[in-house]
Amino acid sequence: MSGPDMFDEAHAASYDERFARFAPMRDDLHLVTRIALGELPADARVLCAGAGTGAELLHLAAAFPGWRFTAVDPSEPMLRRCRARAEAAGVSERCRFHEGTVDGLPADERAFDGATALLVSQFLVDPGARRGFFRAIADRLRPGAPLMMADLAAPAPSGGLLELWEQAWRHAGVPAEQAARMREAYGKLVAVLPPEEVAAIVTAGGFDAPLRCFQSILIHGWLARRSDGP
Repeated sequence: MSGPDMFDEAHAASYDERFARFAPMRDDLHLVTRIALGELPADARVLCAGAGTGAELLHLAAAFPGWRFTAVDPSEPMLRRCRARAEAAGVSERCRFHEGTVDGLPADERAFDGATALLVSQFLVDPGARRGFFRAIADRLRPGAPLMMADLAAPAPSGGLLELWEQAWRHAGVPAEQAARMREAYGKLVAVLPPEEVAAIVTAGGFDAPLRCFQSILIHGWLARRSDGP
């Protein structure tokens, strides 16, 4: 999950502007998320794990006016902006905001109808912690409930995709030298695993085998369902 140290005040203040040129990718991912979760009841309770500044929450809240949301993020500056954006959009009365991690939610949080985790678990480079992240989500979903999740992923070898991703960052206005250095973060600050390994981690966290339903360069998205088991 996006840690509070990595996503501090300075990072949170520039987050939305920094990724503005990636808006077409973001919008496509949100559309797929909306479609994937569209089966939920009109009064669904949705868990947004790693809500960040609230982009997918606002998209879903506008599309489904009866849904209620619990936004979870360990970064206070990011969650504060999420709350402010929800208030500005007039949807904050349908939202709860939890500063912390999913496993820190109150014990009665066991009946969510669906969940999102978009570009979150990639920041957990330890596989055990990453499995635990998905287990915490699964434990708070009803059996069979859908999870739409996305992370950076790349097959091995993945030189071509990594080079294209580096070009995407330059398109977003990142200086070429900085974009090249970002590769050094892979495996250290960001876990960029082959897609099948990410899917296996999700399954080990308490979900049925996920369906890969989205890709935009390194961004891969999966639809998973909480298994019926314990």
